[in-house]
Amino acid sequence: MKTRFKIKGLDCANCAAELERAINKLDEINNASISFMTEKLEIEYDAEKEEIIKKVKKIIKKEEPDVTIEEV
Repeated sequence: MKTRFKIKGLDCANCAAELERAINKLDEINNASISFMTEKLEIEYDAEKEEIIKKVKKIIKKEEPDVTIEEV
């Protein structure tokens, strides 16, 4: 499955790249990409949607506490 999010509060492209790497480390994630310019996060995964979203939000909160995401 594929889900897109609006991501707000990222300070720099390097922060986006670090978040992208951290999210891609999850076993259930096939691919995650963050566009700093358009403030979009797209994830492809093979698991229950709610479980994945919870894990992604946990990573974001740990790495970048001021960043918020909402499903598009």
